[in-house]
Amino acid sequence: MAKRRLKKVAKSTDATQRLRRTLAKRTKDDLIDVLVELAGENRDILRRLAPSFELEATPKELVAATRQAIAGATDFDERDVNRNFSYDYAAYSEVKRNLSRLIDLGQLRLAMELSLELMKQGSYQVEMSDEGLMTDDIQECLMPVTRALNKCDLPPGEVWAWCEAMKKSDRVGFICEGQLQSLQSRFKT
Repeated sequence: MAKRRLKKVAKSTDATQRLRRTLAKRTKDDLIDVLVELAGENRDILRRLAPSFELEATPKELVAATRQAIAGATDFDERDVNRNFSYDYAAYSEVKRNLSRLIDLGQLRLAMELSLELMKQGSYQVEMSDEGLMTDDIQECLMPVTRALNKCDLPPGEVWAWCEAMKKSDRVGFICEGQLQSLQSRFKT
């Protein structure tokens, strides 16, 4: 019986290089239309494009985007409880970026409100996981807010009350524990 000879397959070029060559032939308006369409259909693409192009947004838009990012970051499949399930790192990065942007726009109170939402949902996610691997991501998101509160001119009672609300919202009892305790000591009424 004769052996079959495999045909030599021509080496194909990398798909991204073909895409680059094709896109280079298109007009700027065509590229903009495609990017806007893709970002409208896929939130992950929008999330990746936003920091690259430093998209400006109103505080109202930032609040809505942050709420969506919190929901995406803290989402998990209930069937994966007590396991090390995967979670959306990029959504946590968006939460942190948006909280920082709100603070830069002078909207510290809005950032504080969103931080409470993150603490409630994020600590629930930590509680439901096996090892709470997302704890560091949650703390990283909250750092811009706690840093801003250390330098703010808000009434001490308001900062103290926020810290208390954050601690009560923390279902695991250790997320940003040191920072919150330090803030409360500093702003003790």
